[in-house]
Amino acid sequence: MLGFRGWHERGYLPHRDEPGLSQFVTFRLADSFPEALRSEWEQFLRLEDDRSRRAELEAYLDKGRGDCQLRRAEVAAIAENAVRFFHDQRYELRAWCIMPNHAHVLFKVGATPMAEIVESWKKHSAYKANRILGRRGNFWADGYFDIYMRDAEHERKTVAYIENNPSHARLVLDPKEWRWGSARFRNSFGVLRALRSAAVSEGAAAAGQGARTR
Repeated sequence: MLGFRGWHERGYLPHRDEPGLSQFVTFRLADSFPEALRSEWEQFLRLEDDRSRRAELEAYLDKGRGDCQLRRAEVAAIAENAVRFFHDQRYELRAWCIMPNHAHVLFKVGATPMAEIVESWKKHSAYKANRILGRRGNFWADGYFDIYMRDAEHERKTVAYIENNPSHARLVLDPKEWRWGSARFRNSFGVLRALRSAAVSEGAAAAGQGARTR
């Protein structure tokens, strides 16, 4: 059953799920930790410290293992549009980035619990992505990583981490060049410009481009 969980623990790092908190979540594609490459990542699962485990697992995601279906423009557009769709209605987006095999989102929770928001993103994007890819089965892996923002400085560093992820992974030089992240909407004052109005038109353009390239 989904709902607000308040203070809870997974590992040694306490998690907090309440209205009004800013939450940083990461969710990944189902094949992003390939079983054939288990020797590369299984040691990270044994780390007892939650913060260290998350850091190692996210660093592994940046290696781009698996089919990386989010490299396809039309699939990445589906994931991004799902994240942006209810901005300023069910939650307030602070930063996001759709990477080749995972997604980072920082958002302020409103009346809808975090788990319901993330589940909605994954459910609707998986259905549409599978149709485009002509496949069935799990698109996203179960669950997600989450951590709440302790203060403004923590949030500032998290925004920088999310928006610079494509550069750190050597996908682009300038984060603003990455087509599927919030960096391209952030002005010189660090403020995000209007988001929802552009989502549909950009998604349609990406879908058209995908259709021409298939």
